[in-house]
Amino acid sequence: MMPQPASPFPTVAPSDDAAAGEAVPGTGRKRPRPGERRIQILQTLASMLEQPDADRITTAALAARLEVSEAALYRHFASKAQMFEGLIEFIESSLFTLFNQITQGAGDGRDHARRIVLVLLQFAERNPGMSRVMVGDALILEHERLSARMVQLFDRVESQLKQCLREAGDAEGSTTATVDAQVRASALTALALGRLQRFARSGFKRSPTEHAEATLALMTV
Repeated sequence: MMPQPASPFPTVAPSDDAAAGEAVPGTGRKRPRPGERRIQILQTLASMLEQPDADRITTAALAARLEVSEAALYRHFASKAQMFEGLIEFIESSLFTLFNQITQGAGDGRDHARRIVLVLLQFAERNPGMSRVMVGDALILEHERLSARMVQLFDRVESQLKQCLREAGDAEGSTTATVDAQVRASALTALALGRLQRFARSGFKRSPTEHAEATLALMTV
């Protein structure tokens, strides 16, 4: 069975906060437990990114959505760039955990490559706000290191695909396994990026997994 992508972050319900935190004087509310506010900030940022017509998200808008002050945000993150880094870390951790499960499971290298791309597309479909981070749309006016980090992530994806496909070619006795794997891995990565861009820029209307399995089968023959 193929591993399934997760939705963003552990769920932090208001009732959990109320049960565990200390009372905030004069408000009737409870303070979240340590670490929970950080998760709430990232959850809310991801949720705001899911709005198809969302402009650049400001810390003021994020604080307003959470009903806290901007100063409260900066107690958990030194900058908005660090908040986006938190989202990117979640993307990296989630995807490569799933990729490792795939490569350690049943199937040959070609099958693993197909599953890796499919899982990546499924992850974006289940986490629309994250797809805007993955293609860089949400990072255009943010710190350049964030966009560079996403480029590095897809370089890692391409390397993972290349390794899977090279192993498949070697197993079949191909004399051009390395070159073939490089070409196919590049094409598969471009396919994934193109589908994520179409998904994000269509306002999440065009599914990135549309005919994905049939397309991947054709590209990895």
